Amino acid sequence: MPGKIDTHAHYVPPAYRRYLEEEGFFGGQATPRWSSDEALEMMATLGVDTSVLSVARPGFWFGDVERAAAMARQVNEYAADLVRDMPDRFGLFAALPLPDIDSALREVEHAFDELRCDGVVLLANCDGVYLGDPRLEELMAELDRREAVVFVHPNALPADPVPGVPVFVADFLLDTTRAALNMVRHGVLRRHSRLKVILSHGGGLLPYAAHRIASLTPTGESGVVDREGFLEAARSFYFDTALTSSPDSMPSLLAFARPGHVLYGSDWPYAREDNSEYFTEQLDRYCLDDHARRSIERGAAEHLIPRLGHDE
Repeated sequence: MPGKIDTHAHYVPPAYRRYLEEEGFFGGQATPRWSSDEALEMMATLGVDTSVLSVARPGFWFGDVERAAAMARQVNEYAADLVRDMPDRFGLFAALPLPDIDSALREVEHAFDELRCDGVVLLANCDGVYLGDPRLEELMAELDRREAVVFVHPNALPADPVPGVPVFVADFLLDTTRAALNMVRHGVLRRHSRLKVILSHGGGLLPYAAHRIASLTPTGESGVVDREGFLEAARSFYFDTALTSSPDSMPSLLAFARPGHVLYGSDWPYAREDNSEYFTEQLDRYCLDDHARRSIERGAAEHLIPRLGHDE
């Protein structure tokens, strides 16, 4: 039986590490060690055939448009070379130099037309601008035109964290939830129905609190709460299992998500090896029928990225 496809797998090219060090970024979590050899070793441990690589927060934005664009290009080309060398083992969600829209659109063109990426990664918010914001409409329209897979990864909230609690403990869940709520509220998925949007970490708080959120959130220009419309739109997201596949979280996720909309994710190397292994073991032991297990482990990813399909 073929192994898993990991749609939440990060990479840290040497140039990106130097960039973060030069900018003095720490953010409460040291940038983890990463190499393609170490990635392949971890994939073997987790039973993963293919990892679709993406950069994690903070992205490239430290106030310099040209420098951010140059780093995005360098990081994407590094991963594209790796995919060309090992197309069965790696894929790429290309990163964009937001919040500058013109730079992001140029990188979309290069990533899809030249690098043949498998999709893009977008941070839930960049410099406080959340996905769903009308300022991003031109970018979302272009990604829709390309029928893009969009992997949404959380960032630090545009607010001070709780003292002593790293942002990745709980704030990340709220950041993803804010982005999802905002995209639904502004009708992004309705207008751009060809987008395939994956929410990290089981969608943050969305599956668990979906009915509360839907019942209290005004949508559209009318400002009217449309509970059923909100729930229907929210169910069109895809969700990964990174740090989520516990016996307490999976029932809520599987009850909310549409069939075929849950994908495996490890979050390695930002999730420590023991955490990636712990949650993968939880998924491996979770009671699923054969069809549901195959869908989560690779079928849903094959649907989104057909080139990764495996002939059994």
